[in-house]
Amino acid sequence: MKVEAFSVVTLRYVLKDDQGNILDQSDENDLLTYMHGTEYLVPGLESAILNHEKGDAFSVVVKAEEGYGAYNEQLVHDIPRAHFGSDEPAVGDTFLAQTEEGALPVTIKSVNDDFVKVDGNHPLAGQDLYFDIEIVDVREPTQEEKDHKHVHLHGHCCHHHDHGEHEHGCCHHHDHEEDEHGCCHHHDHEEDEDGCCHHRDHEEDEHRCCHHHEHE
Repeated sequence: MKVEAFSVVTLRYVLKDDQGNILDQSDENDLLTYMHGTEYLVPGLESAILNHEKGDAFSVVVKAEEGYGAYNEQLVHDIPRAHFGSDEPAVGDTFLAQTEEGALPVTIKSVNDDFVKVDGNHPLAGQDLYFDIEIVDVREPTQEEKDHKHVHLHGHCCHHHDHGEHEHGCCHHHDHEEDEHGCCHHHDHEEDEDGCCHHRDHEEDEHRCCHHHEHE
């Protein structure tokens, strides 16, 4: 069968930048399975996969506007260091900044004695995304999956962010307030209003390659 709305799709993917560097790829022991047409993928990738079928392998370039959008300078802010309390902010750390629109995941870009510069853009904002895709399987959803609009694997609901180290960053498209910072998920966030900062120390890299964050 061909991929259509509510198809359950399993795929392999490799995501590269415009220099050919691999940014993310699927795990052979844990391929990406998702329900098509539920805004799980960035728009450009979802459109490219539509109507393909099991066994198809292809490459696609997802333009920035169909991936993580243009880089938004309004999402870069200097936050008084005092807002971090006793925490020691470090370049590369991510945390949730409380805004009028909810929690916004941001990354620390620089630190000095007075201010911490944070960036609420997705790490791949403004970049074209180069995907190699292989459709491993396509099936009809169960009625329960269709009702819930997500996949159930091995009898469990699968939202694809219960993975300790690999969060299938490259293809998800979600409207969540928690920090996903991956490569394909889609987050609708307003700009940072310099609210309270809840510092989170992440040991593993959460800046995966397929999550889609859409910032106004």
